[in-house]
Amino acid sequence: MQAMPKYVFNPESLTYEPAQEPRYKHLLRIALGVLVAAGLCMLYFWIYTSVLGWDLPKTISLKRENAEWQSRIDLVNRQLDRYGTTIEMVEERDVNVYRTIYGLAALPSPPAFPESRYASLVQDGADARLRSTLYRLDDLSARTVTQSKALDEVSGLARNAGDMVSHIPMVPPLLPDKNQVNIASPFGYRTDPVYGGTRFHSGQDLATRQGYPVYATGDGVVELTDFKFDGYGNEIVIDHGFGYKTRFAHLSRIDVAPGMQLHRGDLIGAVGATGKATGPHLHYEVIYMGSPVNPSGFMDMDMPLDEYRAMIDKRSEENSPRQKTSLELLRERTGK
Repeated sequence: MQAMPKYVFNPESLTYEPAQEPRYKHLLRIALGVLVAAGLCMLYFWIYTSVLGWDLPKTISLKRENAEWQSRIDLVNRQLDRYGTTIEMVEERDVNVYRTIYGLAALPSPPAFPESRYASLVQDGADARLRSTLYRLDDLSARTVTQSKALDEVSGLARNAGDMVSHIPMVPPLLPDKNQVNIASPFGYRTDPVYGGTRFHSGQDLATRQGYPVYATGDGVVELTDFKFDGYGNEIVIDHGFGYKTRFAHLSRIDVAPGMQLHRGDLIGAVGATGKATGPHLHYEVIYMGSPVNPSGFMDMDMPLDEYRAMIDKRSEENSPRQKTSLELLRERTGK
């Protein structure tokens, strides 16, 4: 319904004419209406948010979306907790069981990721929990790759585990005849027989006559043959694999060369008094994972002599060239 127009009396024409309102008043009313409307909107917004504590529809939508993402992050972190516990168990078993059994050195920890890797997340204002979750995910991924390689290495050795028993040095390096061999100096701290004073003796000295045969105590490869005038004298180092090495020192002669494949019971040299020695004896060391260990735990000096002789006789027979049969000789002569 339209408002009735206002009329004013015109004394000149003696008639009522529509009133002509100034233009500024019309604009003023419009401006006032806009201001009132804006004020009412602000009052509504203040009451809605501050007095009643309600959120705007857009805020509600953003909060709902944020809550969903927080729930997903919580779920991922719970899964990472389970995966982290699992990988820790595998790592512990690998270090304390598998790598110990096969004499493998512990693998180095994977390098930490640089902070620059996550710089873009910081610049984008990513939540701290999200950055932490991504770091955990990267860390677990790196540890999983490292552990996978470690288990591949253990798996390769496990396929050849049957050879491990023959490689570990487990017999005396000399024929254990108590009438000819005795332990002159045990493993551990002792008074140095040449210089005096207390020193650590990294092996075991077996005293016997000059030239007494010395044998390999396990399968392996000759790593070193050397002579030190003021030290071990003539020495041999054999790498048995699986973390084990043996050293034979003060020898009168050496019958092997670096790179030579050996088996337990192979003749490698003879007892002597070369280097820093006060008399004929064999200095024998067992080295595990780079550190000397007590050789007495790796040999039985009460081993039956017949059993020891059978071992070295077998190796001597296997090493000697096989005689050809008459049939083989005949074929060589005739070329057939």
